[in-house]
Amino acid sequence: MKIVSCTYERHAAAILDILNEAIVNSTAIYDYHPRPFDSMAGWFGAKEKGQFPVIGVEDESGRLLGFASYGTFRAWPAYKYSVEHSVYVRGDCRAKGLGAQLMRELINAARKQDIHCMIGGIDMNNAASIALHEKLGFVHAGTIKQAGFKFGSWLDLGFYQLLLDTPAHPVDG
Repeated sequence: MKIVSCTYERHAAAILDILNEAIVNSTAIYDYHPRPFDSMAGWFGAKEKGQFPVIGVEDESGRLLGFASYGTFRAWPAYKYSVEHSVYVRGDCRAKGLGAQLMRELINAARKQDIHCMIGGIDMNNAASIALHEKLGFVHAGTIKQAGFKFGSWLDLGFYQLLLDTPAHPVDG
């Protein structure tokens, strides 16, 4: 396994496959319809504009097995030290430690970028993701009951956060 920095040219199709599998088969993404390939240009563009990492893990043949990234938590300036992250692993590669590996890399990237608060929105029925986050030190910060509706059921959205020791000298403005 190899950790890589994902690029549009090399990884857009594989990331889209992973996202669309999650959309169609799970409540990991509160979306109803698979996304078209052309959505990936905007997705990668937003990551590049915000200088947000897209970290992947590949097997020996270069096949992308999972990825993790973060982006803006809320658009107002005082949230500049907070990000909302996501981590996704191919369905046939789950429960092998790849999510934890990706998250550790993402946490390291956040520290290097002077992020203070990492936030994950997790469906409260996603026990595996909750366990992963708790194992890495994330704590439950609250739940919005019935925030989404998918597969004929109301979905509760939990927020899990990790406070980092960065930045050393936060500033207003």
